[in-house]
Amino acid sequence: MKSFFAAFSMVFIVLSCNMKEKKTSTAEVIRIKKDTTITIEKPKLHITKTLVLGKFDYKIDSTFIKVNAAHSTKTLYLNTEVYDAFLKMHKAAKIDGIDLIILSGTRNFNEQKAIWERKWSKYNSLNLLDRAYKILEYSSMPSTSRHHWGTDLDLNSLSNSYFSSGKGKAIYDWLNANANNFGFYQVYTNKDNGRTGYNLEKWHWSYLPLASPYLEFYNHNITDKDIDGFEGSNLAKDLDIIESYVNGISRKAKDYK
Repeated sequence: MKSFFAAFSMVFIVLSCNMKEKKTSTAEVIRIKKDTTITIEKPKLHITKTLVLGKFDYKIDSTFIKVNAAHSTKTLYLNTEVYDAFLKMHKAAKIDGIDLIILSGTRNFNEQKAIWERKWSKYNSLNLLDRAYKILEYSSMPSTSRHHWGTDLDLNSLSNSYFSSGKGKAIYDWLNANANNFGFYQVYTNKDNGRTGYNLEKWHWSYLPLASPYLEFYNHNITDKDIDGFEGSNLAKDLDIIESYVNGISRKAKDYK
C-alpha cells in the first residue's frame, strides 16, 4: 500500500510540474515586449466600375454620409472617410479664423447628366464639338467627374476672382498652406505647366488618399465605350476625354503616393 501511495504521489508531482510548465509556456507565447510594434493594415478598397462611373445611389450606400447642415449650403453627401478628414480640416481652419463651407459634394451620373444636358441646350448655337468644349471648361461629362466618387468638394465660392482678394484670398492662402496635411489637394490648377482639361478651379479640392486609387482603377478599367447615355456622349473619343480631362490634374496630384 505504501508503495502504491508513493507511486501515486510521484505521478501527481510530475503532472503538476507539467501543468506549471504548460502555463508558463502559454504565458511566454502571448507576452508582447514593450518595444514591439504591431502594424494593422488598412482594409483594401472595394472599387467598382459602377462607383467610378457614378451609376449608383450614394444616399443608400453605407460608405457615404450626409454632411451636417453646419458645414454645407445644401443637402450633400460625401464618402465617410472624406467627411471625417474635412471635419478635422474645418476645425483647424476655424482656429485660424477661416470658415470653410462645402458648396458641392457627391454627384452621381444622373445629377451630372442634368447639369451637362442643361448646358448642352444652352450652347445649342455652337457646332457639336465646340459645344462640348464650352461645357468642359468647368463641367464634366457624366461618368468622368471626380464628384462621382465622393472624394471631391467645392469650397466657399465657384468664382476664381473671389479667392483673389479679401476674405476669399485668406481662405485660399490657408488651403494652400494647410489642406495637403489633411489629404486635400487642388487638382485643377492653372495650365502654366502644360496641364490639360478643365480651367483653373480654386474652389475644387480632392481627397487624394481615396481619389488617387480611384483614378488608377478608372484608368485600368474604363474606356470611351463606358461613357454613354447622354447628349454628346459619342464625342468622348474625339475629345480625348479620359486622357485630357479625367487625367488633366495638377502635377502634384499626379505624383501623389
